[in-house]
Amino acid sequence: MRILPKLGLVTAAVLAVGLGAAVPADAGTVAQVKGAQARLNALGCTSGPVYGQAGAMTQAATARFQSANALGQTGLLSGTTYTRLMGSSAKRCDVRAVPGRSGSGRRIVISQTQNWLWAIDAQGKVVRQGGMIDNPQYLKPGSYLSGSRCGKAARIRQNTDGARLYLNNFVRFAPCGIGFHQVPTYKTNGAQIHPDWLLGTNYRASHGCIRVSASMSATIWSFAAAPTRVIVLR
Repeated sequence: MRILPKLGLVTAAVLAVGLGAAVPADAGTVAQVKGAQARLNALGCTSGPVYGQAGAMTQAATARFQSANALGQTGLLSGTTYTRLMGSSAKRCDVRAVPGRSGSGRRIVISQTQNWLWAIDAQGKVVRQGGMIDNPQYLKPGSYLSGSRCGKAARIRQNTDGARLYLNNFVRFAPCGIGFHQVPTYKTNGAQIHPDWLLGTNYRASHGCIRVSASMSATIWSFAAAPTRVIVLR
């Protein structure tokens, strides 16, 4: 079962302990969090404004950093995470190496551990990569092929959940209803059910599909216009 941390503001007192601050919480801790936020942004982790409080967006950015650096996704700026973040060996969030066991050739690779995916062309070049949200309870590791399943169309520009949501740029690759699509949007106003800055974290779980940003969904729509291998790795 995927753990979904509760997002919210972390108190200054907790941060003072978590960051190992040897100064009052109302002074050094704020400065440390600002430094961490600036560092997260510099590493392409999308922490948002640098203001000294580790709110929801900073926690999500921290989780993305942790997934890119093989750390548990706690979202907390503490211990090993803080040391690694501020060190010279920190890996970027937005540019990641394709997993070595993902095969070769033209394919889309999904890492459920990293909450990340790569679209790779026939020459092995990464066309696009980015964060995602899935649900390992439904989508199991293995090799799939995009296309029609269970008598349903391979691609649907504006799919629906049958109720209040649209699943835009839906590209099917697993039985019967699992595919790639933009973060679901409300039919009433077109707003996404959650922001893009949660992509690449464990802070949400889909109903089996792969949720991505609107621009990533457009890339996958074109990339998988013909049957395309999809490699799912734990």
